[in-house]
Amino acid sequence: QVKLVESGGGSVESGGSLNLSCAASAMRSCMGWFRQAPGKEREGVALILYDGTTSYSDSVKGRFALSRDSAKYTLNLQLNSLRPEDTATYYCAASPSYDCSTDRKSMSYWGQGTQVTVSS
Repeated sequence: QVKLVESGGGSVESGGSLNLSCAASAMRSCMGWFRQAPGKEREGVALILYDGTTSYSDSVKGRFALSRDSAKYTLNLQLNSLRPEDTATYYCAASPSYDCSTDRKSMSYWGQGTQVTVSS
């Protein structure tokens, strides 16, 4: 079992920035961030493998940056140039397998989520 605790959410104006952190009880081969807006499916935002390889959804590519500190058991997501459509609850997730994807079914562990609200 892996415990994941998110922090860093908040409210910002369009164009602003936030940094989300995920404190993990253990690191896994694949970790990432998903988000879910009201009435919508949970979608993958960014993934990072144990070797540092990252991937991003098209909607956030070039604006968000994901990093991991395996020594400190943390995962960080820098959110820049935020837009109102980025408003959602953001979840940290982990999988013991490298065979992960932005499909939520590929993840085994989830945090409780942190709210990000972007006003226009």
